[in-house]
Amino acid sequence: MTGIDLDRFLASYDYELPADLIAQTPVFPRDSSRLLVVNSLNNHTHDVFRNLPDLLLPKDLLILNNTRVIPARLYGRKTTGALVQVLLVEELQNNCWLALVKPGRRIQPGMTVSFELPKAAILDSIPTVLKATVLGKDEATGGRILQFEVPAGVSFTQLLEQFGQVPLPPYITASQSQPEQYQTVYAERLGAVAAPTAGLHFTDELLNRLQQRGIGQAYVTLHVGIGTFRQVEVEDITSHKMHGEWVEVPESTVEQIRQTKANGGRIIAVGTTAVRALEACAAGGELKPYSGKTELFIYPGYKWRLVEGLITNFHLPRSSLLMLVSALLGRQRLMELYQEAIAHRYRFYSFGDAMLILPQAKIANT
Repeated sequence: MTGIDLDRFLASYDYELPADLIAQTPVFPRDSSRLLVVNSLNNHTHDVFRNLPDLLLPKDLLILNNTRVIPARLYGRKTTGALVQVLLVEELQNNCWLALVKPGRRIQPGMTVSFELPKAAILDSIPTVLKATVLGKDEATGGRILQFEVPAGVSFTQLLEQFGQVPLPPYITASQSQPEQYQTVYAERLGAVAAPTAGLHFTDELLNRLQQRGIGQAYVTLHVGIGTFRQVEVEDITSHKMHGEWVEVPESTVEQIRQTKANGGRIIAVGTTAVRALEACAAGGELKPYSGKTELFIYPGYKWRLVEGLITNFHLPRSSLLMLVSALLGRQRLMELYQEAIAHRYRFYSFGDAMLILPQAKIANT
């Protein structure tokens, strides 16, 4: 069986991780996290994230995802009094949301779920109870369609700020973090249900140092949703279907990319979501602004259009994120580096350490 055949199989993206290497709380300051630097296809070094300006070159351009996590976790009760846990995934229209619910089997169309105000309201117009009706099931995700009752004079965003909580991933079970620590320092555009975690390592001071060194910064938006964090379940990964996520790549960012490439600079994506946003906007073979959904699934064999280097965290086994990084670096090489990170006790997943894949380590397009 050839290497490319192995790249297609889900089991090829599995690895064992000691539970104590799953980071529960972020380090402080943010840029004191460790950084595994992949210098070439055959060389890597160990460093610290705050040294990033010395690891990149003047004229390089960092692309950052400026999405902001919404308080998407809600706790409510059915009319019987039974507890219900809700994770909002995507707004469909007019306060109607696709949501993942627990216990899912018992949440049927026609039911009403009530959410009580967990803290004192800031605004007098905020009701003490928020209600939602289950309109139906979503077969693609196993979720439910919820229609929320929003009183006049208040927005659903305001209600979420009062009733909701910023959701942490399920593998973070004993965190001492504050909600703002699960946001990047440049988070601006509300809409994500999970953070673009590669960006959590940046501080304002580090961004300033990068700028002073001549390393540019440009922004895209990808509202992280179920497409990013849903596990791949099919054995042949090429048949996996990504759930659509909303992306915007503005004209200003496109222009910065063009200028960078014209000046001999390199395009370095911060996080897999920035990668997907960039590659989606160039999917037609021409770099242009883009606004809409993307279902782009990147795995080994992908032909790269824009991204040359990548800053990324360490990802879950069998995840589409692991497959995306494998497409840039090579699956076998990436899995070897993960074993190296485990041996050196790097911290994994959302609050963990990071990896920098420099452009010279990128495998050739296929």
